Amino acid sequence: MRNLRNIFCLLTILAMAACGQNDTANNSSTNDTTTVAISGGTAEDESAVAAAVDSLNKGILDPEKNLLEKIASQGLSYGHSGGKVQNKAEFVDDLINGSFDFQTINITNQTIKVAGDNAIVRHTFTAKATNAGAPVDLNIGNLLVWRKESGQWKLLARQAFKVPAPAK
Repeated sequence: MRNLRNIFCLLTILAMAACGQNDTANNSSTNDTTTVAISGGTAEDESAVAAAVDSLNKGILDPEKNLLEKIASQGLSYGHSGGKVQNKAEFVDDLINGSFDFQTINITNQTIKVAGDNAIVRHTFTAKATNAGAPVDLNIGNLLVWRKESGQWKLLARQAFKVPAPAK
């Protein structure tokens, strides 16, 4: 019954996130974080999810196996903007041993929506990196699904997507 309730909560927040996904589209300030709580989210949960996102980004910038394994749920599904999807082991291994190396990460237009033991985070992710030594600039959108497991917020799913070019 608890799993059914969690699935219902997750579907509810996904639907609400889809309906409200343009809430921050016109906000152009950098490092703008907007937190929105829904059905059961507390200020503590919102702060904890924001801290988990920060920890994830620190782990991406300076990959440390213990941190990455601690922040990722066992059932992680990590989707890249190019279509590649990784499980937890692949995600951790790619950051530690892969050819992609992040130098900077900047998060803007972040929203956090908490419902019980689930949370959805949306933000714009810009970064400077290298891929096999070649410079890469990223500007993507991210949808992250977090789940509270044994009192800790864990990344359950992430899907990156290409941000559409501004209309001319």
